Order: sequence, then C-alpha cells, then structure tokens
Amino acid sequence: MLTLDWRETARADLLEIIDYISDDHPDAAQRLKDEIEEKAAKLTKHPKLYRVGRVSGTREMVVRANYVVIYTEDAHAVSILHVLHTARQWPPL
Repeated sequence: MLTLDWRETARADLLEIIDYISDDHPDAAQRLKDEIEEKAAKLTKHPKLYRVGRVSGTREMVVRANYVVIYTEDAHAVSILHVLHTARQWPPL
C-alpha cells in the first residue's frame, strides 16, 4: 500500500482554512478538518479515483463543493500538495 505524505504547504493551507472557519464556527471547522483528513487517507488505496489536475502530474480530489485537495502519486506515496478553497486561483498565475 502507498504511504500518505502531507507536504508543509498542504498542512499550512488546511490550518489556514480551519483557523478562518473556527473564528465563527469551531465545530464546523473541526468537522471539515476531519473530513478532509479522512478522504485524503483513502487516497492510498485509490489514488487514481479523482480527476486529472489542471497542473501537469497532479490530481484533484473534491472534498466538498468548495474544497479541493491537490495531490500527486507515484509507486510509493501519495503526496498532498495543497488544500484549496475553490474561490482561490488555481493554478496560480
């Protein structure tokens, strides 16, 4: 089975999103964090399940209508690169 690697950029993205939401809705923020982490963990079993990414070599998992996990996969690991709100420009200009 593949291993799951959360890059620093992805952890920072996730914490920024959760911090923003938790200002008004701490329970909702925790539920979103749990959901993103749970779905990301399943990528080790089915890394090709989600769409090909807009950046070459990546894939994109839609967690909810407004949140996307950007990742890559190779023979050994799935690497989570970014967690983005869909209002953000992706790929960056």
